[in-house]
Amino acid sequence: MHDHQHGHEPAGGHPHEVSAVYAEALGGYRRSKDQTFAHDADSPLLPEDRAHFGGLRYFAPDLGYRLEGVRAEPYAGEGTPDFTMQTSDGQTRRARRIATLRFELGGRPLALHAYGFADSEEGSLFIPFADATSGQETYGAGRYLDLEPEDDGSYTLDFNLAYHPLCVYSPYFSCPLPPAENRLPVRIEAGEMLPEGIGGH
Repeated sequence: MHDHQHGHEPAGGHPHEVSAVYAEALGGYRRSKDQTFAHDADSPLLPEDRAHFGGLRYFAPDLGYRLEGVRAEPYAGEGTPDFTMQTSDGQTRRARRIATLRFELGGRPLALHAYGFADSEEGSLFIPFADATSGQETYGAGRYLDLEPEDDGSYTLDFNLAYHPLCVYSPYFSCPLPPAENRLPVRIEAGEMLPEGIGGH
């Protein structure tokens, strides 16, 4: 599990059974993140929020939202590869469209574009996205995924690892905002949910 920081049913129908090994790994990752938010000197939480921080909120783990063997196709969309990405504080950041990942949820074909910045590591993909939970259970502007290539060059698209930009927890962070082209027309009921009574959302 990694995070670089820059009663529901899934789209497919019934919740997919989660193995004990995966559930424990995901749970450990989430507990570690809670500890960082609560006690670390670099916590993004505002001082007034730390006192009553009870842990981040998540959708229940669901393997229906973990897609293995996804290939990253070189970007060949309508927009230019290099473009300006808007940020949460009204600024901009130079970004590059690197690839397109195509996948299915509930039998519905979907796609997300992957981006990189000047300081991105080779092979790493940054995927900011919004979906039909955005503005309701999750931050209105969207959430993030960070992907690293598997040994065979494919990627595992695991929405259980979707996380909120740090500007959700404090207005002092400048966070890239998901472009409109990365808005999914489905509910992604996986990953982080909005916290209650915390942050700058």
